[in-house]
Amino acid sequence: MPFSFEILRERIERIAERIEEIGGMVREITIKDPAKQKQIDLVEQKLGVRLPLSFKYTLLHFSAEFSFRWFFPDDYQLPEKYKGIFCGTPNWSLNNLIRFEEKRQGWIEHVFPNPEDKYDKVWHNKLAFLEVGNGDYFAFDLSEKGKHPIVYLSHDDGAGHGYIIANDFMELLDHWSRVCFVGAEDWQWIPFVQSRESGILPDSESAIEFRKQLDITL
Repeated sequence: MPFSFEILRERIERIAERIEEIGGMVREITIKDPAKQKQIDLVEQKLGVRLPLSFKYTLLHFSAEFSFRWFFPDDYQLPEKYKGIFCGTPNWSLNNLIRFEEKRQGWIEHVFPNPEDKYDKVWHNKLAFLEVGNGDYFAFDLSEKGKHPIVYLSHDDGAGHGYIIANDFMELLDHWSRVCFVGAEDWQWIPFVQSRESGILPDSESAIEFRKQLDITL
């Protein structure tokens, strides 16, 4: 069955139920109304860029603001390769895009100004849409017309800096949700990628093992 927003809602409910069953905490599930086209037009005008089509479609047909925050119980035991995973924090908001972009531009101006530098370059030609909370971001890569992969921007030499997390926004929702939307920090989702370009692989050995540990089908 093709991925749909109905499937996304079902997965969110299933993840939340399972986390609570094992004694964890579901702190927030926010799914606000879809955006209006005129709201998106205004944000695009202020940003000076067009939003990627798959992201815009999600804003228009699913939600303009989404947040799902869950946490494992403190004593929950996972195999060593997953020991850094402690929560899930997918989120986005049309209203936050301008603020996130201002922050990304601030990092470029003050810390990563050189587009010729290999590390700095990753911060350039991007559109930040998810603030990880530690100074890092998920961002759309705008460097190639028509393609908008999601890239991780680390401000402090994180292992996932420059990694492609998904090839587009719908793929991000599909693949990330199948590993329970594990936290946005790079050390939480890196167990589910195989290279800098692979993105999260929901049918990889690691992803299958992780779901089996949680006894959840997604």
